[in-house]
Amino acid sequence: MAHMALTVGFDLDMTLIDSRPGIRACYRALSERTGTYIDADLAVTRLGPPLAEELINWFPAEKVQVMADLYREMYPSIAIAATPAMTGAREAIAAVREAGGRAIVVTAKYEPNAKLHLAHLGIEPDAVIGDLWAEQKAEALREHDAGVYVGDHVGDVRGARAAGALSVAVATGPCPEEELRAAGADVVLTDLTGFPRWLSDYRPARA
Repeated sequence: MAHMALTVGFDLDMTLIDSRPGIRACYRALSERTGTYIDADLAVTRLGPPLAEELINWFPAEKVQVMADLYREMYPSIAIAATPAMTGAREAIAAVREAGGRAIVVTAKYEPNAKLHLAHLGIEPDAVIGDLWAEQKAEALREHDAGVYVGDHVGDVRGARAAGALSVAVATGPCPEEELRAAGADVVLTDLTGFPRWLSDYRPARA
């Protein structure tokens, strides 16, 4: 009996890219431009949720949207070149392709900036969907029939579960392995270097 090709979704920040250097630099530039103190080193320890959830810690609520727009405008010239791929990111995407599957990126990051990151790093997923966080990610995962979602945050686990997808978590972001397991991750890997082997074992089991 034929099986549908597998689609695997990936989160972006701290899953496929180490966005801490670029985001740190962008927060520092925003702080300098606005004259408002932002602890950039603290901010990059809690990446994952939407930008507004971080900015509310530093700006009055009525200014958050304006600051978010300014940050996103500044971001390409500051953050893109400073951001490397995570170890194993390219190999993880390649493993999906070699298995005959599709690889998509579903992220809370502003979609145009997410696409800039991937283009700069030469990572070419089949689709990029931005501006979705936690359970909202299930919308895109269901639309693309993703059977697996890979992410580093408990919000990614929640998104996978809401979509009925297998949650594969990597402990490369702000959430340690035990927190990811407690959130309901089906699989927890130390980092993406273990993903190709996991996928090669998963495919026969799925079939």
